[in-house]
Amino acid sequence: MKILVIGGGGREHAVAKALAKNVAVEKIWVAPGNGGTACFCENVDIAATDIKRILAFCLENRPDFVVVTPDDPLAMGMVDLLEENDIPCFGPTKAAARLEWSKHYAKEFMRKYGIPTADYHLCEDGKAAKAYAKKCPVPVVVKADGLAQGKGVIVALTREEAVAAQAQLSYGKSDQPMLFETMLSGPEVSVLCFTDGKTIIPMPAAQDHKRAYDGDKGPNTGGMGAYSPVSVYTKEIADRCMNEIFLPTIRGMEQEGTPFKGILYFSLMLTSDGPKVIEYNARFGDPETQVVLPLLNSDLLNIMIAIRAGKLDKAKVKFLDSCAACVVMSSEGYPSAYEKGKVITGLEEAEKYGIIYHAGTQKRPDGTFVTSGGRVLCVSSLGRSLRQALRNCYRGVELIKFEGAFYRKDIGSKDASLIREE
Repeated sequence: MKILVIGGGGREHAVAKALAKNVAVEKIWVAPGNGGTACFCENVDIAATDIKRILAFCLENRPDFVVVTPDDPLAMGMVDLLEENDIPCFGPTKAAARLEWSKHYAKEFMRKYGIPTADYHLCEDGKAAKAYAKKCPVPVVVKADGLAQGKGVIVALTREEAVAAQAQLSYGKSDQPMLFETMLSGPEVSVLCFTDGKTIIPMPAAQDHKRAYDGDKGPNTGGMGAYSPVSVYTKEIADRCMNEIFLPTIRGMEQEGTPFKGILYFSLMLTSDGPKVIEYNARFGDPETQVVLPLLNSDLLNIMIAIRAGKLDKAKVKFLDSCAACVVMSSEGYPSAYEKGKVITGLEEAEKYGIIYHAGTQKRPDGTFVTSGGRVLCVSSLGRSLRQALRNCYRGVELIKFEGAFYRKDIGSKDASLIREE
């Protein structure tokens, strides 16, 4: 089989690496890919959002299967376009992916189907949002309606902060719709699920670390590290999520006439009133993918093919009874401006302690790697315990060097399993 993976980050490196384990896979293209995918795949110099050029590439090269991972091409309808041209594709349709690309639609959907989430107020444009920010109840969570690479959310503790958040998230557009949500409190977890529109199989829960610096300080990022499983996500809570959130979501999408096939990601807050949905994502998360896929003890490609065929109930989906952790190494200045082209060393030595997933890297003709993005690398490790997985991660991270590198040193430190050991 010849496979095309759409995207160029750490998530796509992890997905391509998992797909390559299938003995039937002869070739993998990644568009646009990165330095890590260049080591075992063929990178294709086409942006993930250039759906016309992706289609032209597919019509010329005829991949047997295309995996669309990023949010933007899903929201643009890449899966619909490829399937219309008889190119087998993994990922939700544009209509199903609306659960992610329209926060307003997602909130209305949850209200309609009784799925627990925070109360909210929608402002249709900047003028209304600015006026509401001056009088809204606080604290409040301000969200730009639409895709924002994980950076479209600000928690405002005062009305002054709410006004500033609205201005920041409007991106200079006067017509930017804005959501103001009641702030939920409790542990936050991410649960990624395989689903074919009828059957839904959760992966082990993961916890992302969004803030740039230790102690959850600094600006929001795409994610600075993650671990799995999460001890606070007990079997009792998992059962509640299945019955109150996961199954109602899948059944609701089917009733809407837009069945969801692909990876459905539930961002959850475990409140004192029970689990509630913060938001949906219509694809693998990053960096959560880099901890849940190493735990997958089944063939990812076979699962994806079963999902597309509507036969997930017949697929083998098993996970290791282990722990996984990952630490993201970023460029100085991220998530704001940063420099590129910094030489990376220590990768081979670090591989003794885990899997090195590349994100913002480029492979030079001489075989060396340089930085080319904000989030540069992700070191993922397994362990019998979370403490062991984290120890392996940080051993690997400490061996990798590039000018301006920074990373969080407290990934996973708040998990109850570590606190109990102390």
